[in-house]
Amino acid sequence: MKKLQSSLGLGALVLIFFGLIIINSFVFDKARLDLTENQIYSISDGSKAIINKIEEPINLYFFFSQESSEGISHIRNYANRVQSLLEEYALYSEGKINLQVIDPEPFSEDEDRASAFGLTAAQVGAAGQTLYFGLGATNSLDDELTIPFFDMSKEEFLEYDISQLIYKLNDPEKVKVTILGDLPYQGAQQQPNPMNPMMPPQSTPAWVFYEQLQQLYQVTNLDVSATEIPQETDVLILAHPKGLSDELKFAIDQYVMAGKSLLAFVDPHAEVAAQSGGMGMMGGGRNASEIDDLLAGWGVEFDSSQIVLDAMKALEIRLPTGGQGKHFGYIGLGAENVDKQDVVVSSLELINGASFGAISAKEDSEFTFTPLLQSSVHSAFASADTYAFTRNPQDLQRGFASSNEAKTLAARIVGKIKSAYQDETPVEGAEHVKQTEQAKVIIVADSDLLADNFWVQRQNFFGQTILSPFANNGDLISNAAENLGGSSDLISIRARGKFSRPFDVVKELQVEAEAAFRLKQEELQARLDETEKQLQELQNNSGDANSLVLNPEQSKALEDFMKQRIEIRKELRDVQHQLNKDIDALGSWLKFFNIALIPLLLTLLLGLVSRRLMRKQIV
Repeated sequence: MKKLQSSLGLGALVLIFFGLIIINSFVFDKARLDLTENQIYSISDGSKAIINKIEEPINLYFFFSQESSEGISHIRNYANRVQSLLEEYALYSEGKINLQVIDPEPFSEDEDRASAFGLTAAQVGAAGQTLYFGLGATNSLDDELTIPFFDMSKEEFLEYDISQLIYKLNDPEKVKVTILGDLPYQGAQQQPNPMNPMMPPQSTPAWVFYEQLQQLYQVTNLDVSATEIPQETDVLILAHPKGLSDELKFAIDQYVMAGKSLLAFVDPHAEVAAQSGGMGMMGGGRNASEIDDLLAGWGVEFDSSQIVLDAMKALEIRLPTGGQGKHFGYIGLGAENVDKQDVVVSSLELINGASFGAISAKEDSEFTFTPLLQSSVHSAFASADTYAFTRNPQDLQRGFASSNEAKTLAARIVGKIKSAYQDETPVEGAEHVKQTEQAKVIIVADSDLLADNFWVQRQNFFGQTILSPFANNGDLISNAAENLGGSSDLISIRARGKFSRPFDVVKELQVEAEAAFRLKQEELQARLDETEKQLQELQNNSGDANSLVLNPEQSKALEDFMKQRIEIRKELRDVQHQLNKDIDALGSWLKFFNIALIPLLLTLLLGLVSRRLMRKQIV
């Protein structure tokens, strides 16, 4: 009887097991549980919002070469992560995103398709096999966008890149950028020389950042005499705003209150603009941006009378007295000075600028203030007037005292901002918005970094202009414009964690053991040297250096040396064995947790359930 009951109980368990599998396949097939630290297999609310706004189906073609990637485990693991995330997009879209996973085998139609998309064909292995690892995407209008190759160094921004691609396909219109400022970024045509009418007038080319923006976006230039911002503007760039009318300042304020994007380059002393205006690089008087009151009204502190000096990040320049020297006002910001969590600046390695100012949020501000660029802690403020009239940069070093505090040189501001015009407005009778919850503003406290001489070199090569960037200033501008040109949903997507996790404990064990091994090795070498020295002394004292027969003392010393060498080598082997033993033990524990522990727990759980069912049947 008990045997029959036991068989029935096991049969019931088997039925329950298969029943759960069927329920999971048909009912919970869309349910996911992401237990990773940074939810790297899930999509954020910003991406979900972008997917929800898809109007026409979007096709994603994920290309990955399986055969060519054999043996490259890190690429294959990353490809699995990319595919999982793409499947999550398709799953959430409920049919709006059609995902195809394609293995472009050599000389196949799929390979031709990958090539037609313009994906990168990386050469791998000794035989030079072709590896495709990219994404092609189309919309119903046959617009095409690609991610040519998934770069593992940009793993934190994988979700941002995919969401940006989907956003652009869903909204394919070109971003409209309006630039307003008092800088000669458009280039200029010089007037003919009346003293030499035969000489043709020289022209100054447009700045490279301006040319790049024209290639990427629909760019409009706005004169400082304007009184309103064009309605169709997606991104407004203020390049050293100066001499603006009250009406134009009010228009900028209302533009921001409408939740539109602003990228502002404000400067306590625009040296390039001063130079072009005949004021000289240094010593010609201060040339500051003039929107301090507007920023203060929004809750942003920017004191245009103060300039940041940085002793650690100072650039080397040619001094007026001859030779090279540090200019504390000319700052080169490295990768350690940028916010690694923000997509606009995370990949930047060098930003050069001059006479930076500092910005901060007022205590009563309600927006989110995120520093993007910061000085080193070896920085201090200096009077902008004194700086502008200083002719020798070395004078800035006299009396310099570090404040031991980093200054914010660029920041992102999002969220709630109140209008700078709460009561009266410069436009009589105009209705205005007094606050917004959707502010999208990036402020950079320098405008000189826009100029070519701080980041790019032009060269003429057989009539062709070759651009050679030596800093990432252009990337900063294009990244910011691209990011702000997207929706609030896209901007809200932040960097995610990395899929790969370094084995820190294993590395620590290796470092400790290698250090111990190295000490033993040095000890062995020292004892060998000492023993050989003693042996040489014994041989010299015997009076017959050419004798092939050792005396008893030499024989005993040689025997001791051999014993010592054997003992020390044994100790070395023990150290090496201990190194491998600790790492192997750690690996065994990890395998046990990953492979055996969970099945063991499930088995115990099933056993307990089985016993309870059998007891109930017996009762």
